[in-house]
Amino acid sequence: MALDYDALARTIDALTSGETDEIALMATVACEVHHADDRFDWTGFYRVVAPELLKIGPYQGGHGCLVIPFSRGVCGAAARTGEVQLVADVDAFPGHIACATSTRSELVIPVRDGAGRLIGVFDIDSDRPDAFTQQDATEMSRILAAVFAR
Repeated sequence: MALDYDALARTIDALTSGETDEIALMATVACEVHHADDRFDWTGFYRVVAPELLKIGPYQGGHGCLVIPFSRGVCGAAARTGEVQLVADVDAFPGHIACATSTRSELVIPVRDGAGRLIGVFDIDSDRPDAFTQQDATEMSRILAAVFAR
């Protein structure tokens, strides 16, 4: 059964309406998204904490990497390029960082605040190969923009 992104967006909007704290918003989004679809094995944020540097933020699932430079991995590529990374096979991605050996595919979306400043990336990992579609990327980007670009 396909994920009902409209229902997910309504739920997240209801839970986050009026909230301005980025960490609280990230924690709520990570939790809601993680439990919305059984394809999602690890769901969370990596925050921009210094030039060219991401650190783990709120997440759901097993442990993640604590620090990721913009120069490494799928999350780094999303932060560096500002483009969504839709990776069907993480083992085929040059420089992939294996934070969890169970990860087979990944969707990483840059997250910007209302001023357009990159504040982090939203990372969804799956233990299934080729788990994500362009629709997943488009709909998750829409939800994140609604929450963080207010």
